[in-house]
Amino acid sequence: MTDIVVISPHMTDPWDVLGPHQQQITRAFLAEREREHRHLVIYLSGAHAYGFPSPDSDLDLKCVHIAPTRTLVGLEATADPDDVMVTIEGVELDYGSNELAPVLRGAIRGNGNFLERLLGELVLGSDPLLVQARELVKATVSRRVIKHYAGFAAHQFRMFRDKPTAKHALYVLRLSATAQHLLATGEMVTDVTRLLDLVPAETSELVAIKASGERELLEPDYAATWNPRLAAAVEVIDKAWPTATVPIDPPAPAIAALDAWLRDVRRDRW
Repeated sequence: MTDIVVISPHMTDPWDVLGPHQQQITRAFLAEREREHRHLVIYLSGAHAYGFPSPDSDLDLKCVHIAPTRTLVGLEATADPDDVMVTIEGVELDYGSNELAPVLRGAIRGNGNFLERLLGELVLGSDPLLVQARELVKATVSRRVIKHYAGFAAHQFRMFRDKPTAKHALYVLRLSATAQHLLATGEMVTDVTRLLDLVPAETSELVAIKASGERELLEPDYAATWNPRLAAAVEVIDKAWPTATVPIDPPAPAIAALDAWLRDVRRDRW
């Protein structure tokens, strides 16, 4: 596994978000996965990427792998590896990986999950090709992402109303902030604590509450104050359409460039 040491001016080493014991367990676990698949990117998603991990947060490892071309051209269908959820010496790991081509197609369609894997900051390991992929994928970002982020935020808001935890509220807020920033700048930032100007001032209170545990319910009166704030956070995603700087659809030349790059990768990874 090749570590990326510097991926943005805001972060020196993504591994620093994990404690020493978590790092040791995670590195050993990923070394096993690397023997099974060649990853374009190993991305730490979830609460760690969103800026509000708590002591009981699992490590949400979402990856993209490059299958050898010879396995893709025969009669037998190639399936993604099974997800792995395991607890090792107290460290809970949730691993999943998707093959490169479906991920790229999803990113073009505006799938925020795939865009975050490819453009997000918490990269724990990568193939050198990731640098090229990031530039090409970034050029395809469009207002198609609105459907993903607005739909996901609305879902999390419904979950908050059913079970009002700081975690559910923060998921709504981080989705809203990430979408707003992406639409305005074309830059992927998933850490809500870096986007506090796009969320209610009281968001820091929720981050502090979440830090004490994943599942604690908010006091009813306090939870009630968040209902209108979260509703507004969901609505603002759709309202960002007219002022977005990214195009309505991915530019055709950007898609063509990404397609040509993928074909080159396939030839090189026969």
